[in-house]
Amino acid sequence: LDLKRTRDPHPFSADDVLLARELAARAAVQIDNARWYQNARDTALTLQRSLLPHHPSVTGGLEVASRYQPAGATTEVGGDWFDVIPLEGDKTALVVGDVMGSGIGAAATMGRLRTATKALASLDLDPARLLEHLDRITDGLDHSIATCLYAVHDPRLRQCRIANAGHLPPARIRPGRAPELLELPTGVPLGVGGVTFSTTTVGLEPGDLLVLYTDGLVETRRHPLDERLDLLLSLLDDTPRPLEELCDLLLRELRQPDNHDDVALLVARAQTPGRA
Repeated sequence: LDLKRTRDPHPFSADDVLLARELAARAAVQIDNARWYQNARDTALTLQRSLLPHHPSVTGGLEVASRYQPAGATTEVGGDWFDVIPLEGDKTALVVGDVMGSGIGAAATMGRLRTATKALASLDLDPARLLEHLDRITDGLDHSIATCLYAVHDPRLRQCRIANAGHLPPARIRPGRAPELLELPTGVPLGVGGVTFSTTTVGLEPGDLLVLYTDGLVETRRHPLDERLDLLLSLLDDTPRPLEELCDLLLRELRQPDNHDDVALLVARAQTPGRA
């Protein structure tokens, strides 16, 4: 701390020195706290990003693109995640989820649930059954609660089977039709325990688009959720564009500078079976 006088030529008094020491001590504490919070955020963010998948742009009968973006107005990251899991028969599982809470604990829980989901997906379970298993697993993770949407795309049947655990509904875009939010049973979040889930089958023809996201994409403290979901649909009701550009557009138009939540975004376009 460097203090100078520009008008008074007299030396600093004992009281001046005492005040300067107090200011320096308080500044040091604030700087130390800022460094600690930044280190904690960096650690949690590194952990979370290391647990998120690096998927190919084409898998099975889907072209996929994704984004993860941490909150911009908080020192901690959340527990949002997504996954793209290739299955037998050219099928693909699409997953988005959101662990309640923030920081390293939420990121670690997210990693456990993502690992469990991937292991269960390999068993080719019905989506509702898979969520029931995840619910029991989450119930044993120190009172953790998470929302999750699990979908399995079958390019041969041209359909998706979807189960929902308290998550926001995905959007479907079909050429020549208005974008829509899929009407799914909402279900309850994972970790409540002792509940059942249901599977809904929806059509997904070649060229159709499915958009999965976490609440950080659409929820704000200043706007009603319905208004934000309408904005999402209006952005999707536009000239078709490459999936990477679509991800960038949605984040640019929907994310607010003061967002207090992170966001995971997963976009998938159905392709003609056998197309590379």
